[in-house]
Amino acid sequence: MKKFGSIVLFLMVSAPAFLISGCDRSSRSFLVTPPATHPLARNYIGFGVVNTSFTHLLSEPANGAASVGHLRRGAVLRIAERRQVPIGTSVQSWVFAEENDPDVTAPRGWLLEDALEIFDREERAITASRAMGP
Repeated sequence: MKKFGSIVLFLMVSAPAFLISGCDRSSRSFLVTPPATHPLARNYIGFGVVNTSFTHLLSEPANGAASVGHLRRGAVLRIAERRQVPIGTSVQSWVFAEENDPDVTAPRGWLLEDALEIFDREERAITASRAMGP
């Protein structure tokens, strides 16, 4: 009888978990790569170096958004935000970037993450920029 009571207790405790795990999970989900450090630990995610010959900074993370400036290969930027934007059945990864030098007033805006090499430390980004040459 004691064994039967244990079984009943087990079923009472585990049944809700079993029922919940069987719920429909058809909601759409996206793979999101988290930043290297928690975003609240500092006011930026990392540093990016432009790896294309020329790219535009856009006013919002969308193809066809208004251009607020442009960048050339080797430019070092501070990345303040990363956003995953669904496009049809795929996802585009965008970053919000700003000039790394606080004394320079340059435009801030969005660009595709593919246009950057991303580093966790400023020194690494500067070294990569110098290695790209003029």
